[in-house]
Amino acid sequence: MRRGIALLGAVSSGLAACQPLPAAQEPAPPPHHEVLAFAQAACGGCHAVEADAISPVAEAPEWPRIVNAQGLTRATLRSWLVDAHNYPEEMDFTLDPPQVDDLVDYMLTLRRSDYRPPSL
Repeated sequence: MRRGIALLGAVSSGLAACQPLPAAQEPAPPPHHEVLAFAQAACGGCHAVEADAISPVAEAPEWPRIVNAQGLTRATLRSWLVDAHNYPEEMDFTLDPPQVDDLVDYMLTLRRSDYRPPSL
């Protein structure tokens, strides 16, 4: 009987070792507070990067205004951050693809069905 139990244990252990490994997972995106801290440092000098805030530079639209613009999609926002982010000169800096994705994800959290632009 003991030999049968030992054999069963060995077979079970062997089968467990044959199980496929979990698929490689994409790294989890950083928490919004990390992305917000980056946005405040990189973009907050000109843009309001949080809900219900006014941009420090009048010509720089608030991020909620940007993401609530009619017709804006994740793809168009991402494309703008990658391709057209060199005008005006103050915005001439490069974002790495993961930074772009993190910013897009964060910015889209600012969408609201009842959005109204802030009063100036």
